[in-house]
Amino acid sequence: MPEPAKKDEMPNGGKEGVASDSSEASMPTPEITLEVSPPPAVSPGFFSSPTDVIHSGRWFTCQAVAETLVNDPDPIDVPKHVEPLPVVAKEPEPVENGSKEPETVVFGAKEQVESPVMEVKEETPSLPCSTIPPEGANTVKKLSIDLPNDSITVSAMGRKDSVWSLGEGMGSEDLDKPLDTPPLSSLITEKPQSGTIHVGEDITFVAKVEAKDLLRKPTIKWFKGKWMDLASKTGKHLQLKEIFDRHTKIHTFEMHIIKAKDNYAGNYRCEVTYKDKFDSCSFDLEVKELEQSQNVDIRSAFKRSSEGQEDAGELDFSGLLKHREHKQEETPEVDVWEILKGARPDEYERIAFEYGITDLRGLLKRLKKTKKEEKKLEAFSKKLESAYQADKGGKIRFVVDLADPTLDVKWYKNGQEIRSTPKYVKYIFEHKGTQRIMIINNCTLNDDAAYSVSAGEDKSTTELFVKELPVKIVKEIEAVKTTVNERIELECEVSEEGAQVKWCKNGVEVPTGPRSRYRVKSEGMKHWLIIDDASKEDTATFSLMASGGTSEAKIQVDLKPLKIIQDLQDTTVLLGQPLKLHCEIFPGNVAGRWYRNGQLIQSSDHINILQRAKNHRLEIASTTIHDAGDYTFVLEGYTESICAKVHIIDPPKVLLDSLNFPDNMVTIVAGNKLRVEIPISGEPAPRVVWMKGERVILESGNRVRAETYADQTSLTIEITEREDTGNYKIVLQNEAGEATACLKVKVVDIPDPPDAPLVPEIGGDWCSMTWEPPIYDGSSTILGYFIERKKKQSSRWMRLNFDLNKETTFEPRKMIEGVPYEVRVFAVNAIGVSKPSEPSKAFVPLAVTSEPTMLVVDDVTDTTVTMKWRPPDTIGAAGLDGYLVEYCVEGSNDWKVSNTELTEKTKYTITGLPAEAKILVRVRAINAAGASPPRTLQHSILVKEVIEPPKIRIPRHLKQTFIRKVGEAVNLVIPFMGKPRPKVSWLKDSEAVDPTQVSIRNTDCDSIIFIRKAERKHSGQYNMKVEVEKHMDTAVVDIQIVDLPGPPQCVKIEEVWGENVALDWTPPKDNGNAAITGYTIQKADKKTMEWYTCLEHYHRTCLTITELVVGNEYYFRIYSENMVGLSECATQTKDSALIVKEGMNMKNPEYIDHDFTESPKFTQPLVHTFAVAGYNATLNCSVRANPRPKVIWMKNKIAIIDDPRYRMFSNQGVCTLEIRKPSPYDGGLYSCKAINDLGEALVECKLEVKVPPKE
Repeated sequence: MPEPAKKDEMPNGGKEGVASDSSEASMPTPEITLEVSPPPAVSPGFFSSPTDVIHSGRWFTCQAVAETLVNDPDPIDVPKHVEPLPVVAKEPEPVENGSKEPETVVFGAKEQVESPVMEVKEETPSLPCSTIPPEGANTVKKLSIDLPNDSITVSAMGRKDSVWSLGEGMGSEDLDKPLDTPPLSSLITEKPQSGTIHVGEDITFVAKVEAKDLLRKPTIKWFKGKWMDLASKTGKHLQLKEIFDRHTKIHTFEMHIIKAKDNYAGNYRCEVTYKDKFDSCSFDLEVKELEQSQNVDIRSAFKRSSEGQEDAGELDFSGLLKHREHKQEETPEVDVWEILKGARPDEYERIAFEYGITDLRGLLKRLKKTKKEEKKLEAFSKKLESAYQADKGGKIRFVVDLADPTLDVKWYKNGQEIRSTPKYVKYIFEHKGTQRIMIINNCTLNDDAAYSVSAGEDKSTTELFVKELPVKIVKEIEAVKTTVNERIELECEVSEEGAQVKWCKNGVEVPTGPRSRYRVKSEGMKHWLIIDDASKEDTATFSLMASGGTSEAKIQVDLKPLKIIQDLQDTTVLLGQPLKLHCEIFPGNVAGRWYRNGQLIQSSDHINILQRAKNHRLEIASTTIHDAGDYTFVLEGYTESICAKVHIIDPPKVLLDSLNFPDNMVTIVAGNKLRVEIPISGEPAPRVVWMKGERVILESGNRVRAETYADQTSLTIEITEREDTGNYKIVLQNEAGEATACLKVKVVDIPDPPDAPLVPEIGGDWCSMTWEPPIYDGSSTILGYFIERKKKQSSRWMRLNFDLNKETTFEPRKMIEGVPYEVRVFAVNAIGVSKPSEPSKAFVPLAVTSEPTMLVVDDVTDTTVTMKWRPPDTIGAAGLDGYLVEYCVEGSNDWKVSNTELTEKTKYTITGLPAEAKILVRVRAINAAGASPPRTLQHSILVKEVIEPPKIRIPRHLKQTFIRKVGEAVNLVIPFMGKPRPKVSWLKDSEAVDPTQVSIRNTDCDSIIFIRKAERKHSGQYNMKVEVEKHMDTAVVDIQIVDLPGPPQCVKIEEVWGENVALDWTPPKDNGNAAITGYTIQKADKKTMEWYTCLEHYHRTCLTITELVVGNEYYFRIYSENMVGLSECATQTKDSALIVKEGMNMKNPEYIDHDFTESPKFTQPLVHTFAVAGYNATLNCSVRANPRPKVIWMKNKIAIIDDPRYRMFSNQGVCTLEIRKPSPYDGGLYSCKAINDLGEALVECKLEVKVPPKE
């Protein structure tokens, strides 16, 4: 959808206040009903001129009144209780140029936007704008109004760019007629509403877009005024927010204005764009200043807030802002300002002291500012009206009265000064006393603009609306009746020169392009539609549509009478000769159609159809048999037709070449049926005779016969035999001549089978075979052979090749080892496959194994090399007998066998090698089929023992203390590495290990410590040392053998009071070689001596036992506990504790409460994060504060509230924000703010959402 026209801008780049008619007419407009009502009580003079003008099918709403009230230095006092602007309607009144002012409507500032129906009450015509009609004088009038696409609100109608169109050419008298226009589909489902706030308040505007039919997020822009894009103005006072509800599929766009200022007031616009769709809406914001009391006591305002204190001198303006009733002594009201203005400067101090003004400096500053303010004088005693209207082609007068006639006056149009020239009389300027007049002659749509006049520093503005009168039909179109190929000219006259009209055919606009049959011409007020060559299709109803009416007329186009001047003639033509058919018919220039035997003939390379005026021709350069027949010519639109017959004759011919037989020879397989069909031609049909030698072949023959048809003759042999080979002669005769031809027939057969094949070579799963070609090839070249094989015990043969083998040798593969096979051969020629040959002699395939794998060096000494390998991957049916190890000195190719007898093991030591020699080693696998390919070591081996430093590999569980209970077995394996075999030694606590207590066994790769039954004396550090020559490695193993602990020592009763007993004891002497983990305390009544557990796993060595029974006497005992368990016995108190009933007072100690409160502080900040589109992302931080802070998450400085795409968690000070399936739109600056009564803290991070590349 195109963007709506902006204010003061035309499509051609010029300045214009109204959108063009063409753009308005094409926009779909919904219907809305308005009810006009009189205004409430308003002081006289509040409205002095119309504010809404309807003209030329448009409805404009002006803000001239509001602008006058704002710009007027002495505004009219309007009652405060009147919040909405009143709604006024005024009937047309005559003006100087003779035209009538259309009905004027001013809408209130508040409206019901949600409802498509608004009520506007119309004022009675007899009442002026300034008078208030009686309540019973209200009348209701329904107006059908077309709204433009951007759905302009009523509050926005005060701007010149807010245009309500009534349709092109619709006058005010047609408002009651309903408009049949399709409804408009809008992107914005919920539009922002106009609002009014006070300075410093906040307001939010909301727009909603439904996204069910949208593939991606629409683009939204917020504007203030005409062009100010608010996206770059976001900050402290302006924030933009976007929310998408995945359930309802609705985009919510919000604009927050925070702490509004007075200059924030004005018109705002919201534009939504999606691909080629566009929607916009406008709304207003009114910012009111805070109401201040008019009766302000200047003496109280300029009193200092606190006399004699630190902040003395600060002014207290609370009296100017708040209305509080203070009890003051009754004093006569004195206007101190008037006294000060008239007093001398040396008297200011006395006056301030007399009236109790303590801030003399502030008073003097304000008085100085007051004296500088000079009253601005009015340059105009009478300004321009708020709006004017003129008819197109008429004239308009702008008149102002000057307060000072000596001032120079300048006139402006859309901000550009208007200058008069002698040759151009468009604008006329007149001076009559104090009046300054500008006259605009011959008004056009370009004169529809904003005008202003300036005198000195004062300026008066207005707007001119040019009304375009509807174009009416002056002379109707006349009906026309004519014949085809004639010229048609339709004429119509309208009421205005150069008017835009539209020609239609049956209601559809007539195309008038350069390739169209229709031409349009206009001259003055006359318009013509011209058809140079009329046709039958031009029979229709033609109409001319103007803005003020429509004229219609019917056109009837008939055919002309048919007259045959020259008829078609019957023709006889030789085959291949040209054919020409000609006829002459009136009327000329009428197309016709040619038919042959009832079939339509189209012009082609073979047939040429010509028409020149009355002459119609059909020409064939070279005739064929198919060109014969009955020809008919039919003229389009007529029922009569012209007919003629064409006869084609031709001598006989035998068309053997068309069969593409090489040397005219036909080859047939013996036993098959032969049927040869040979095309023949001739007109009339010739007589055909078939002969073989001197024998005539009859049509009545059994096995061999001849048949003849209209266009062919055939030879049929039911079962061919070798004797049928020979030459066949064909003879054709008719009245035009005679023709002969010769045909050769060759009978072929399948070849004989070859001889039995031979198998000279056999492999593991393959063999090679040869054979001789067959003696008889069946009179056809041998194309190849098929080979089959089978197991000797089986009767099922299997085809080995599906493509012919053209050689006499073949290698069958994929046979099973150890299984006997037989093979045979088939010969193949062009006829077919021969019978199979005799099978070959049986043979058994066997194969050697594959080479051994993973050949590596296991050990090297000064004279030996030990190799090891793994068996071959493939062994086969012949099995594996053993391995053969070979070696050679590096640089030579003399391989020596190391083992004279095969070894079955996969490890072998080569002995008797010279020291420090370099050798290469290879290994072969041997079986009944032979030796496998060798596996050779890739690098040479130096015959010299290699020293490998020792390395102890302590298991993970032995890197910490190894703990076992007394009596358990200890079995530790410590692996190590090193060459030659390392020497291992053990020490316990720097002493040699007693072999009678600890068993140690060493191998080439590990050392084992074994204790069959552990005792506590086995605890300690065991040091392991591994040595290889001068190299050494050590390790420490800490073994701890633990046992049950002993009982505690010296358990005694410290104090008994009330129902409580205080116990004290000392730890046990023997802790069982493990730390004491706790104590178990039990009590027993002296009477029963039954023990009950009071407390388990108690860590301290003193305890107070409470809730004892008064009057009982108790004994106590304590068990010690470690990781093994409780001690075997307990230590009991020697004395008993008697619980006596007595009163006692316990003095509770006083404690000072610690202040745990603190302001928020982030202990873990947010970090910059990258997220992948479509996968959930989380942001984490931690905060410490007391009392518990309020956590607020923000995106781009805008708080995240009730957004289903975000989830917020806070647990034990850890704050988490989860973003569900983010998109690149979710990237930005995220903030977390924590707030409590003591302060606040803020952390920020950047989130970047990356889209994974598509595969």
